[in-house]
Amino acid sequence: AGSGQQSVTGVSAADDGNSYWRVRGRTAAECQRGTPVRCGQAIRLTHLGTGRNLHSHRFASPLSGNQEVSAFGEAGEGDYLDDWTVVCSGTYWVRDAEVRFQHTSTDVFLSVTGEQYGRPIHGQKEVHGMATSSQNNYWKVMEGIFMQPSEAFKVEQYHAEL
Repeated sequence: AGSGQQSVTGVSAADDGNSYWRVRGRTAAECQRGTPVRCGQAIRLTHLGTGRNLHSHRFASPLSGNQEVSAFGEAGEGDYLDDWTVVCSGTYWVRDAEVRFQHTSTDVFLSVTGEQYGRPIHGQKEVHGMATSSQNNYWKVMEGIFMQPSEAFKVEQYHAEL
């Protein structure tokens, strides 16, 4: 069912080597390495293993019937349906904070609920888009490579005018 594009699934293990995604600038935008990601900023998430982008479009997801989320494109190249807005509190997305991702074109939230696939990916959960925010669409980075803020960012963050 669905579009026939590669499915995106979720697992409970925080150290799953197939769960690594690279944060990039939105389609056709530059994103300089080490620049903090602002809450409200549009980004792309590119899967390290396949080079495909996290993507959504108006197809029903195969298990829950919510909006399908798939992996799309080649070598990080895709289209405007690969763009997600970072929804978080504060000014920047910080390492240990919960975050939501809202699809910029269809407004659904990246979510995972209890629907699990059978063969050949038994036990993996369906990742899909939901129209409303809920506890099912909070995400937290568990591991990865984190860039320290640049000196310019540190000055901007802590500088106060008198």
